[in-house]
Amino acid sequence: MEKTRENAHKLLDYLYNSPTAYHAAHNGAQMLEQAGFTELNEAENWDIVPGGKYFLRKNSSSFAAFIMGMGCPAAEGIRAIAAHTDSPAFVIKPNPQMTAKGHIKLNTAPYGGVIMHTWFDRPLALAGRVLLKSSDIFKPLQRLININRPLMIIPSLAIHLNREVNKGMAINPQTDTLPFVAMVNDQLEQGDYLINLLTAELGCDANDILDFDLMLYEHQKGQLIGENEEFISSSRLDDLWMVHAGLDAIVNSVPAAYTKMLYCPDNEEIGSLTPHGAQSVFLKTLIDRIVPRGTFGQVVSNSFVISADLAHAANPNYADKDDPTTTTVLGGGPVLKYSAMQKYATTAYTGSVFVALCQQADVPMQKYITRSDVLGGGTVGAILGANLGVNVVDMGMPVMAMHAIRELGMVADNEYALKLFGTFFGN
Repeated sequence: MEKTRENAHKLLDYLYNSPTAYHAAHNGAQMLEQAGFTELNEAENWDIVPGGKYFLRKNSSSFAAFIMGMGCPAAEGIRAIAAHTDSPAFVIKPNPQMTAKGHIKLNTAPYGGVIMHTWFDRPLALAGRVLLKSSDIFKPLQRLININRPLMIIPSLAIHLNREVNKGMAINPQTDTLPFVAMVNDQLEQGDYLINLLTAELGCDANDILDFDLMLYEHQKGQLIGENEEFISSSRLDDLWMVHAGLDAIVNSVPAAYTKMLYCPDNEEIGSLTPHGAQSVFLKTLIDRIVPRGTFGQVVSNSFVISADLAHAANPNYADKDDPTTTTVLGGGPVLKYSAMQKYATTAYTGSVFVALCQQADVPMQKYITRSDVLGGGTVGAILGANLGVNVVDMGMPVMAMHAIRELGMVADNEYALKLFGTFFGN
């Protein structure tokens, strides 16, 4: 039990230290380097050897790690876990400073499917990356930034001014979800609050700042809750929980006949159509570069991908939202996800492989499909299956409140994820 709790706290640490996809990839890279993985540069030639451990980053927000197989790549193929590094949030717009009623606010935009009301009345911090001038205009200097302080808040409107609020309120993301950061004074009104904040944190000159990618995040760290600390309450469980479990599996792996791979793209929450998202050629190009020329088709035909995103657990307050015969619960183990419309990549073949894998790992498993009158979500599995022609199964661990600022999972399911992914890699 103590080891189980320790593993849950490791997850919480990774979640809290990874407020953006950039930090998730950076922290993942540190874990990989400590485990003996060598970083590759996309623009350079590679010398890949059997049994070698490598990783590659793109846009500083996506990464892939692999342990090259000792056997014939065409015959042995690849076992890959795919999970995404981004989570729903609010991004800072260009020229964000606004003033109203004596307050300084920041102009923001929702990223992904944010449950907006959950962001109200919580102390918020700021993180992301800042691009600075360098000697080469095509290679600006990048600095990660995490201002881990309760800087701002999005206050709710008092019930006395909106008596109908508990009957449901439409939230306007341009006017209702702007965080305020300070009261107006002469110095603040004349200056640029955000730029001044960034220069103070980075120790740079304001004229050196070229651009930024910044996001709000909940300042409070996730925690274990419940009488026996059996639940995990945290931001960004979707999908950094699966990224972390994948990292744990690959850093604890040794070379095998087949190649082991962890692929973690950015921008799943907004459709994956970016140079570093799952719809890009990033993964396809990577595989093509590490296998013998002309064997790509053979390699992927003998490969298998676990698309690992989270799954909906039944919420007891909304029992009618579940399929009448197929439902999932917290603590019930990995969830095999189906979609008649193929929003998930699971087929009867890949599903049967997953069932057998869970049996081999000695972990319980569940199945999930939406009600027929609910469209449901999707993830990277179907994209990878179509782009690569590879067998993919879509699965995830069960959570409540998916896409809220705090999601709810279970400690037992974290153990099941670690055990399942370890078994998949043959650990």
